[in-house]
Amino acid sequence: MSHRLCYNVPMKLTIHRGAKQIGGSCVELATERTRLIIDAGLPLDDLQDPAKPRGAKLRPGQPIPDGLAPQVPGLFAPGPKVDAILLSHAHADHSGLLAHTQPDIPIHLTQGTSKMLLAGSIFAGQVRLDRERCRTLPAGRAVSIGDFRVTAFPVDHSAYDGAALLVEADGVRVLYSGDLRLHGRRTALAPALIRAVTSQPVDALVMEGTHFSESRPRGVTEFELEDEILARTRTAPGLVLAIFSPLHVDRLLSFHRAAQRAGRTLVVDPYAAFVLYLINGRDGLPLPQADHGVRVLYNEHFEKTWQQRHLGKIHGMFTGARIELAEVLAQPDRHVMLFRNSMLPRDFQGRLPAQARCLYSYWHGYLAQPEWAVLKTRLAEVGGDFVECHTSGHIFQDDILRFVAAVNAREVIPIHTNAPGTFVKAVPSVRLVADGEQVALHSGNS
Repeated sequence: MSHRLCYNVPMKLTIHRGAKQIGGSCVELATERTRLIIDAGLPLDDLQDPAKPRGAKLRPGQPIPDGLAPQVPGLFAPGPKVDAILLSHAHADHSGLLAHTQPDIPIHLTQGTSKMLLAGSIFAGQVRLDRERCRTLPAGRAVSIGDFRVTAFPVDHSAYDGAALLVEADGVRVLYSGDLRLHGRRTALAPALIRAVTSQPVDALVMEGTHFSESRPRGVTEFELEDEILARTRTAPGLVLAIFSPLHVDRLLSFHRAAQRAGRTLVVDPYAAFVLYLINGRDGLPLPQADHGVRVLYNEHFEKTWQQRHLGKIHGMFTGARIELAEVLAQPDRHVMLFRNSMLPRDFQGRLPAQARCLYSYWHGYLAQPEWAVLKTRLAEVGGDFVECHTSGHIFQDDILRFVAAVNAREVIPIHTNAPGTFVKAVPSVRLVADGEQVALHSGNS
């Protein structure tokens, strides 16, 4: 589909990608003189499918494979000027293509998002952003970018310091929800966001609808999940292996609190320790220190690569909290250890400790990958078990309805969903926008 740049009304919106899929988000808001891009993510299929490593392995300067990036004039190749990119949060399905955008475009993001991108670039092979391009979005304070005023509001999501974005120009007020949830630890954030943005009418709400996509049932809250993790930990006869993303700091906190309540020590890897170091005790998170109930295992991969990756400073950061695997295995019922599949052959030489319990805290769909079948087999060999303990980072269906009603926007535009038509049945004043379609947004006062 062609993209015609003909801005003859106060504000126009184009969902370049995301109108009918989860992830790969890329949205444009434009006036006659200013263009903003919100998010530049990798397609979720590329992130989930191990047979499609092209997105994660792509480096700046390499040609982008066909279909990986949406065709946005001036964003990934020279063209009409893009004045700024706004990033809602650090997940790769929103941020994964940022390093391949035109290098003169400033990137506006929260301080916490910047830190999570840094950790991901060091430990998870994600591309590091040029710091010269980055501008900090302060929480709750408007920033002027050309014709626009942009205000970031913190939201609860499975990525630390994610934001919803209020974008205003020429009397038109657009709220981009980003990815959020109402069932996390920071229950005060959504009411504060709603109070702030509804001080004046909202003309358009660009609303994520992940849980509308598959009629997913409502899950538990993060607090209820902590209790479930605690119950599973207390009844575990041996070592508890915790599988979750170190960037999901609410989940990290749930495992830490459950371990403490069960009288165990949480053992993390240098990746998670570095995330805790960057957050520095905020939001109730522990420091990576033994007196905070956290020990750090320098896993085999880190020990073999830290010198060639020039991570000497990070290597020395956590020696005071360091623990050896032999110490963990000597008292397995005293520890909860962050675990990843790569540790099975490297650190455990293919055999797990007796009666190990694995608590899996990712999306259920990832279990279709063959590596999980191998892990389950190894657990069965030692009399252990594999238990799913998870809740979504995305807003549940009934909470979407509550949030949409509270914002009371003149129109609701679905995004980040496989089933945008579901919005039409459930939500008043829905406007369906196809990928690549440019639509005019008007003020209710006009």
